[in-house]
Amino acid sequence: MLALAIIPGIILFVIVWKFDTIEKEPPQLLAKLFVCGALTLITAVLAGFWGGRLLHFLIRDRGSIVFLFINCFILTGLVEEGGKYIVIRLLTWKDRAFNYTFDGVVYAVTASIGFAVAENVMYVIRDGSNPFRVLFSVPGHVLTAVFMGYFYGLSRYEEGVGEPENVRRHTAEAIIFPALMNGLYVICLSTKRPVYIVIFAVLEIFLFVVAARNFIRLSKNDTLIPGMEYTVAEGGSDESKM
Repeated sequence: MLALAIIPGIILFVIVWKFDTIEKEPPQLLAKLFVCGALTLITAVLAGFWGGRLLHFLIRDRGSIVFLFINCFILTGLVEEGGKYIVIRLLTWKDRAFNYTFDGVVYAVTASIGFAVAENVMYVIRDGSNPFRVLFSVPGHVLTAVFMGYFYGLSRYEEGVGEPENVRRHTAEAIIFPALMNGLYVICLSTKRPVYIVIFAVLEIFLFVVAARNFIRLSKNDTLIPGMEYTVAEGGSDESKM
């Protein structure tokens, strides 16, 4: 079961890596993203524990809409996706390797796979075998990461063309949209009611189709970020001196 917790992440990473056709990202940078993405599990667990205790103290009715919204969309979705975004922003925003828009997808997926693999290992060690969670957790995180990376790449492009308002808009989209997807995933599965499981499955298929189309389109039409032409002229990218 431990191997099952890790293998899906490896497979999905290889798929994303192969779609980065113009210029492969530095292995050292990807390794940092994977490790730091995994480490955000610590902040997510701590936020979930202490935030959950505070939430239980403030709101006694665990079935209320307010309780479910805060618990699923903020303490889980926003904390997890926000942590991943902070990682990719700190490690890649000023990196010389970040010279094409599709790079944003590669970075977000790498950090998310690190988080998902660490989360799966934790669940296997703590709760034993749960094939449903193990099999669907990594693809779920990768799905949100594609959207995060898509908007992250656009925000970096807009900085290159000097459009700060668009940078802020795409930055917000890179955090909020994945957080909502993550929260909806949690709220549908936590209810354990068949109708919500069906809703989740339909939504997951729809989002997968949308994500796949954007993923393939962005890969085929990968765009050089304005101001980063010198990295191509120098014959490749390397890690920035941050």
